[in-house]
Amino acid sequence: MDRMFNSIEEAIHDLKAGKPVIVVDDADRENEGDLVALSEKVTPDIINFMITHGKGLVCTSIKQELARKLELSLMTGEDSDPFETAFTVSVDHQDTTTGISTGDRSETIRAFTHPDTGAADFKRPGHVFPLIAKDGGVLERPGHTEASLDLAELCGAFPSGVICEIIKDDGTMARVPDLDKMAEAFDLTLITIADLITYRKQREIHVKREVETKLPTAFGTFHVYGYTNDLDGKEHIALVKGNIHPEESVLARVHSECLTGDVFASHRCDCGSQLHEALRQMDAAGSGVLIYMRQEGRGIGLLNKLHAYQLQDAGMDTVEANEQLGFAPDMRDYAISAQILSDLGVTHVKLLTNNPQKLDGLQAYGIGIDERIPLETGVRKENEHYIHTKIHKMGHLLHLQRD
Repeated sequence: MDRMFNSIEEAIHDLKAGKPVIVVDDADRENEGDLVALSEKVTPDIINFMITHGKGLVCTSIKQELARKLELSLMTGEDSDPFETAFTVSVDHQDTTTGISTGDRSETIRAFTHPDTGAADFKRPGHVFPLIAKDGGVLERPGHTEASLDLAELCGAFPSGVICEIIKDDGTMARVPDLDKMAEAFDLTLITIADLITYRKQREIHVKREVETKLPTAFGTFHVYGYTNDLDGKEHIALVKGNIHPEESVLARVHSECLTGDVFASHRCDCGSQLHEALRQMDAAGSGVLIYMRQEGRGIGLLNKLHAYQLQDAGMDTVEANEQLGFAPDMRDYAISAQILSDLGVTHVKLLTNNPQKLDGLQAYGIGIDERIPLETGVRKENEHYIHTKIHKMGHLLHLQRD
């Protein structure tokens, strides 16, 4: 496809100007595109465009607090939708006639944005379908409901959006190539929810420093900083050796928790030896930062990692095992790691890693990589296949040199 996706900034510009945009979700989710507009700027023409060229159901995203204020109960008490789409009872504004015309629907939608609107201003059921967005927006649920509301807030508009699925002329759902043609034909901005997630993570602070203390270790004494975050609720720590100067490149390691390797010295992986070698090098250098991320098993969790081990015992490699369990080979994200580094005053690093994805992940969130320092700790008979898979399937920059 020649045409690239547009930026979130371009979408914000068009939405503020009263134009709809096209928003695409992940291929592993619904894999569809929706027309999105701001509720406070909706017009009969926008509704007509949506039902003519989108052809899907026209819905309105709202916050939970507004749903409570307007006494909008969920459409069903037992939601069996796998994506947990939170439809409320449908409504029409009291001043509408049939409720289904483009004028009536735009009037009903705009009424949501009026501060003096109350529950009595709507008839139930109706022809507008409110959807309750998750409080965390796309960072909590990467759906079109949350994306439309997040975009409204980024525009400085009332937190509510109008969405309509895009269906092709043959009745099937439009996918990216079709959406790209539509965007070009009607001069519409085309963005992805994945880019919206990245945009928010790059610009919002989601970590909080909770505590600072000292930790004497076999590799010298480190300052330890404890962090919480509001993305996944997990607690992470940073071990800091020496003084950090923002203008200087810092020796750094972002290490994902591995209970079996870090604590029990498992030979199935090289995690524990990498952790210890990183701390040893920081002690020898007299300075460094190690971010210890609680994202066990490349993000799938401890029990799932053990299930993956079980599948590996039956002949699968680590990538195949993760995929068999329904996960990507690597589920990790480095937004929180980058924010912890930034909180510590670190802007540029000499990164101890063999993983190119880690370099890209930190750079995406504003951390400069001045140098990659290999972290090879040898290969054992028990983890040779694991190391081989990391090299050949995950692109890790390692060599098979058995101890």
